[in-house]
Amino acid sequence: MSHAPHPRDVLFAGEKPFPALPAVDHYAGSEKLMLKALALQNELGPVFDITCDCEDGARAGAEAEHARMVAGVVDSAENRHGRVGARIHDITHPHWQADLDILVRGAGKRLAFITLPKVRSAADTAAQIAALRRAEQAAGLARPLPVHVLIETHGALREVWAIAALDGVESLDFGLMDFVSGHHGAIPGSAMKSPGQFEHPLIVRAKTEIAAAALANGVVPSHNVTTELKDVDTIRRDAERARREFGYLRMWSIHPNQIRPIVEAMQPDFSEVEEAAAILAAAQDAHWGPIQHGGRLHDRASYRYYWELLERARQTGMALPADASRRFFAG
Repeated sequence: MSHAPHPRDVLFAGEKPFPALPAVDHYAGSEKLMLKALALQNELGPVFDITCDCEDGARAGAEAEHARMVAGVVDSAENRHGRVGARIHDITHPHWQADLDILVRGAGKRLAFITLPKVRSAADTAAQIAALRRAEQAAGLARPLPVHVLIETHGALREVWAIAALDGVESLDFGLMDFVSGHHGAIPGSAMKSPGQFEHPLIVRAKTEIAAAALANGVVPSHNVTTELKDVDTIRRDAERARREFGYLRMWSIHPNQIRPIVEAMQPDFSEVEEAAAILAAAQDAHWGPIQHGGRLHDRASYRYYWELLERARQTGMALPADASRRFFAG
């Protein structure tokens, strides 16, 4: 086996590495549903993240109690993979800073990320990130927590490129329902489900702008939920359209039935995974100089594509060729 450098060290030298996130972000609002999601995560492995919801999950007046419960779930022994984050209240809500303080103090070392809903601008986002950094400092946290930002207001969409460029932002998530609601009835309710959500021009514009801003800034674009809970084919088809037509690399789920079909839809084609493994192995043996494979020339530009494809295959639970596992992912 070659001891040439690892692709992460060679192919992205001097660049911010693209975040390696699971393909599904599963939302849970109650303690019962959070624990159920953790049990499923422990069964399937870290092919999906869990977001514990302090925004829509908390009863009015019980926000602090709910945030403490979430911190307890994140810090529990059941969180074996360290892939549990939390959504706080939005910047207009009086409890958002307390959410941050409680979560960071109670579970900061084990939180995977913090999600910010309903930001109205890049300034809103920057203010909440600054408060998060203060909370981390007060709790003695060594690492800054990644931030996921919900784009669901007119202002956030207008400033989406500035938001994507903010330090610490790891994911841009499209909030379809709130976005449609913000149009005062001008967009029909049919645009909240398929096929309308992929065809209405104002929704298409929002989705493409979010994906473009995210990918240009090294941030993961996360697609909104599908409202279909039972029909697995519909769920998979929605995820496939999000991935193939709109460039989304991750998608929300709100029911355990949605997790597997979304993961499957986000998986690369297996023949392409095998090709990626073969090209990268030959490239590593050539110390990342140009190579020929199958009659085609490959260099670092294509190596980057195939490396990210291989990582995505791994994140979605695909079995990788044994040589690629040994070379690139051992330990």
